[in-house]
Amino acid sequence: MSLPRLPHVVLTLAPTGASRADDREALLTAVASALAVDRSAVRAGRVCPHCGDTAHGRPWARIDGSAVGVSLARTGGTLALAVGPEAVGVDVERVSRVAAAPLDAFTSGERDRAAGDVRVLAACWAAKEAVLKRDGRGLRVDPTAVDVDVNRGTALFDGVAHPLALFRPERDLVVAVATGGLPVVLTSVREDGVSGGA
Repeated sequence: MSLPRLPHVVLTLAPTGASRADDREALLTAVASALAVDRSAVRAGRVCPHCGDTAHGRPWARIDGSAVGVSLARTGGTLALAVGPEAVGVDVERVSRVAAAPLDAFTSGERDRAAGDVRVLAACWAAKEAVLKRDGRGLRVDPTAVDVDVNRGTALFDGVAHPLALFRPERDLVVAVATGGLPVVLTSVREDGVSGGA
């Protein structure tokens, strides 16, 4: 079976489950929905690219042997799942958490551009994680190696400006997606499991 190539990244926001097993189930459903395939055709899991352990690490998904770009993140009641045709990174943060535990992870440019606005700093933090997840190295890289410009929707990393999609679905919530420049289609799943576009 040849998979149709997604022309965009599908971002799904859902309530968090109780465990990583619930995250995996949500990922299976998100991949199946994004590619319009039967859920039973999707295989997914996690693997650490450094130690090979499957109890932690980067999520992966395959349909009939073909790799699908996936990423997931969770914070305070919200699970963010990104599905794309190639590597993708997503992160979701509560602004209140960033405000409560100030991070020493911002460049001087980010601090200057934020001018004390913790919402901007939360978006910067989410963007850093999304870019580093897409890169595959995650937080093994010093977050200050990524310089985020929220107004431009880019993150400078390794001398390359990486395009970002930023969303604020709630006042206290920010979601960043590193897509390689593809557009993002946002969907949400309510507590009752009903999906909706946004």
